[in-house]
Formats: sequence, structure tokens, C-alpha cells
Amino acid sequence: RDPSLKQANAGQSLPLQDVTVIGGGPAGVSSAIYSARKGLKVTVIADRFGGQVKDTMGIENLISVPKTTGPELVGNLAEHMKDYDITLKEHVRVESIEKGNIKTLTLSSGEQIKTKTIIVATGARWRELGVPGEKENIGNGVAYCPHCDGPFFKGKDVAVIGGGNSGIEAALDLAGIVKSVTVFEFMPTLKADQVLINQAEKRENVTIIKNAATKQIVAENGKVTAIEYQDRATDEVHSLPLAGVFVQIGLVPNSQFMKGVVDLTQHGEIVVDNKCKTSEPGIFAAGDVTTVPYKQIVISMGEGAKASLSAFEYLLAHEVEDEAESQAA
Repeated sequence: RDPSLKQANAGQSLPLQDVTVIGGGPAGVSSAIYSARKGLKVTVIADRFGGQVKDTMGIENLISVPKTTGPELVGNLAEHMKDYDITLKEHVRVESIEKGNIKTLTLSSGEQIKTKTIIVATGARWRELGVPGEKENIGNGVAYCPHCDGPFFKGKDVAVIGGGNSGIEAALDLAGIVKSVTVFEFMPTLKADQVLINQAEKRENVTIIKNAATKQIVAENGKVTAIEYQDRATDEVHSLPLAGVFVQIGLVPNSQFMKGVVDLTQHGEIVVDNKCKTSEPGIFAAGDVTTVPYKQIVISMGEGAKASLSAFEYLLAHEVEDEAESQAA
């Protein structure tokens, strides 16, 4: 069976779905495959199949897969999904969700999908600096994930932008691998917990520069070679030679369309319990868009499986309720 045919023919309105997964990254694909294996009617809605993973160049921490790349992994996710009867709606977004026993999703194409359960797996995006040389050099010296990309900078000089917990944790993480780490914090004081700051200050190869504004990331022959920053107290611009820049100024969950549908934290993460349940019955969430800590591919895949099993449990319970109600009637 060629699912591309199913995708092409899916313009006609779909029958009632058991599970509709929003998001086509590791959490979404995992949810869809686990749901399809239960014999459920499953649709995946993906604005961009593969999500953030597409932009990750080297992946060496997906257990049992010693080495892969983002584009390769996305290809494998698509291949795996082809083995199952899953409808894929690509290049569309969910505009709104109507709650109830049967939920109605309205897509950017104008199409509506009725579904018994929803799994939100829309991920998050790294907050960008927005300076010259950043976007152009992603994968060539500009990185956002120290766990994923740190080992590629073994024995080299790198910078971490951001003095919050994630920035100082990244610096500590990298300090054991790279030659030196320079942390740049925009404000005059670090926002990280004191215990982390104390650890960073003890490391001989970690330098912290506060009150510094990153001006641009410099590259030569397709590789990052330096960072230019401005001392905010004196306005003086300095250049620091290095091989890598890790941007650690936070993640932005892709959850805007869920406002008013389920409970979100002040940072926009969907609040879930240990079974991936949200505040709304029949709506589950998995991966980087949720409050689950540590944004990693392997964790997202596990959370996607959990959300699917939770949705299946919910569907079984509600089938029993429906039967009981019809017998009583």
C-alpha cells in the first residue's frame, strides 16, 4: 500500500477518527504507529513532517542507532508509518478545536475532522538570537542542543549564549568535552541557580561574560570562526575566535492553538500527568510541547507511545460507558 495515495485521496471528508495526532515529529509518529497497531482509525496532521529533527545534522544518542542525521531519521519515520493504515495530512495546521465527547478539528485548509481523541505532539522550537550569521550557520558551528551536538566540538573553543539554568547547564555539560566554554549573558547578572553558577566558576575552562550583547556570528568557508559581542557598559565591540556557538535562551512550545482548550504553563507548555493526560478528557499530549523535562528524541518517542496507550485506555473505558448507557436506555 502506498500511503502517498491515501494522502492524495484524503481531500474527501474522513469518517470519525479514533485518534487524531497533531504533529509529525518523533512523538507524533510514535503515537500514530502505536495507535494504528491497536487497529484504530488514525490521522496525523503535520504542518512540517519531521519537525525540528529535520534541522538536526548529527544524531548519535538515539539508542541502538549509533549514527544518523535528522533528514535520515525523518525518512525512517515516514517509512515506518507507511507500514500502517494511517492517514497523513501534511502542510496544514489546526486552526481550532471544538471540545466534547466527539471533538472537531478545523484545519487551515478549511477541512474539518471529527475524532474521539486527540494527541498533541507539536513540539517546540529553539528561541533564536536573531543575529547575522546565526540561521546561515546552523549545523556548521551554530547549535541549539548541547547533548546532541557537544561531542562534535571535542577539543575546540565554543560559546554558550544565555546565563539561565539551561545555559549554565550547557556550559557544564560541554566543559567536559570541549577545550573551553565562554558563557555570554545579556543582563548584568546571571539568572541561573546559584548552585549551578558555583559549579561553573570552579571549572578552569569556563569563562562567564555578563552584560554582553551578541552582535554577529562570523564564519569563513562555511564554518563558524568567531563571535562578535558588545560590552553593554562601554559599547565596545569585541571578537572572540571559536568553532561553535550554542544558543540557550529557551524553547518556545508550539502550543498557541491550544490556548483555552487545555491548561498551559506560563511558558506555554501543555500540562500533562504521568499518563500524558491534559486537563481536557480525551485530549493527550506528548513530547517537547509538554511539561515533561529533557527535550530529547528518545524521550519524545517514549512519551508518544505512552500518550497512545493512554488514549487507547480512554477509548476502551468510554466504549464500555456507551454500551452501559445504551443498555440502560
